[in-house]
Amino acid sequence: MKVLITGIGGQVGRALASSMPAHVQVVGCAHKDLDVSDEQAVESYVRAHSPDVIVNAAAHTAVDRAESEPELARRVNADGPRHLAASARGVGARLIQISTDFVFDGASSVPYQPDSPTNPLSVYGVTKLAGETAVLEALPEHSVILRTSWVYASEGSNFVRTMLRVMKANGSVRVVADQVGTPTSARSLAAILWAIVDKPEIKGIHHWTDAGVASWYDFAVAIAEEGAQLQLVSSEVTVTPIATVEYPTPARRPPYSILDKKSLASLGIVPLHWRKRLRSVLGEIKNA
Repeated sequence: MKVLITGIGGQVGRALASSMPAHVQVVGCAHKDLDVSDEQAVESYVRAHSPDVIVNAAAHTAVDRAESEPELARRVNADGPRHLAASARGVGARLIQISTDFVFDGASSVPYQPDSPTNPLSVYGVTKLAGETAVLEALPEHSVILRTSWVYASEGSNFVRTMLRVMKANGSVRVVADQVGTPTSARSLAAILWAIVDKPEIKGIHHWTDAGVASWYDFAVAIAEEGAQLQLVSSEVTVTPIATVEYPTPARRPPYSILDKKSLASLGIVPLHWRKRLRSVLGEIKNA
């Protein structure tokens, strides 16, 4: 089976490449190889490689920067999936589109179902939702939308690495405590994506994250505690909880974004608790 992975240089792309099954031939492309917002380039690239499955891990994920770069965010997050879906249809390929909890407004108090009403609060969320819509319209029977949340890895730009850097530099950090979601390791996401690749009958919108619930403050406390055990940061690091209003950002974020994962239970993969996954990722950082 040939699988084309866009965004191969990102957190999820790298995790996919490092965990590919033996029966899969991966064609990986980073932005320098393929600009997904270029319709003709996408069509030519997909036609040349003729994959069985496309996993779109390419995205404009700088949530705050997207507020000042709405056109760029739209080209990557909305037009890119549209071009990939059209090209996938042309060669008879499935498309797996990675999406986000930011398509919701966070007004719920119970986990969001795949068919829960969407109402994004940010440019990032609006453009990712537009990408979902484009894919489902072009490939209703041969596409999967996989929403996830709070993705991090041992490499790249993410909350875990930022926290470690600030904790080492300052010995303290102030973190928002009134936004709740689920931290998700890129390796967890890669595992479920490969399982979906192998199940052509799976289609439509699904959710996947690690298990458990946390605020950003809870996440930071865990990073400090686990990081201290691995001597990545001092055991004296102070983590102070603050309210969202005390840390204004250009983009509004959903205060609650727990995703219900039951629709993928048939795959037989039991999500690990986010803290266990965090411990593993911090171990990778230590060993690197």
